[in-house]
Amino acid sequence: MPIAQRPARKKDIRQENEKLILEAAEKVFAEAGFGGATMQLIADVAGLPKANLHYYFPTKESLYRQVVQNIFQVWLQAADIFDAAPGPAEGIGAYIDAKMEISRRHPAGSKVWASEVMHRAPVIQDYLENTLKDWTDGRMAVIQRWIDAGLMDPINPRHLLYMLWATTQHYADFGHQIETLNNGKPLSDKDWAEAKVSVKEIILKGIGVVPVGKNTG
Repeated sequence: MPIAQRPARKKDIRQENEKLILEAAEKVFAEAGFGGATMQLIADVAGLPKANLHYYFPTKESLYRQVVQNIFQVWLQAADIFDAAPGPAEGIGAYIDAKMEISRRHPAGSKVWASEVMHRAPVIQDYLENTLKDWTDGRMAVIQRWIDAGLMDPINPRHLLYMLWATTQHYADFGHQIETLNNGKPLSDKDWAEAKVSVKEIILKGIGVVPVGKNTG
């Protein structure tokens, strides 16, 4: 192999190992919680030596914080459309679609976050007080701007965000319950599509907004 290719190959290996570790950690933390998870168990699930985990993530806490940060970054990306949208029908509608899709594709990450918060955020309290607070204040300002422009009913933006989070993340955090009530089967593509439409219609109509594509007549 030419010498010039070696750094690139080394970078590829590092990225692949980190991906394996983070996917395994997300699964283990979701099932066992921070206290019940061990670096050895995560290494076993990842199929890597325990020493590899400590090379990339020196402590269990550093690995846990990265897992939490990853799911939060995915949520942040889902809200990008929020800021640029012309109104609540487009902004909140697209946000619901994105958050529902995250619950579908990243259920373990959502469960890690939920478990951490339910235990009073012993590891990521600083994250809640800074990053999450700043993000929430920013989205509340956008919602208030829509209210002031007469594009939606005058409701409390904070509680609307809480409802959006609770509803969309329910499909991840209570996935087993949903599957049980769905005759023991995971939701199909059609089920997910119908769920997105229903959630958007219920929430948007509840704040006096006509969902995109619906006839006002």
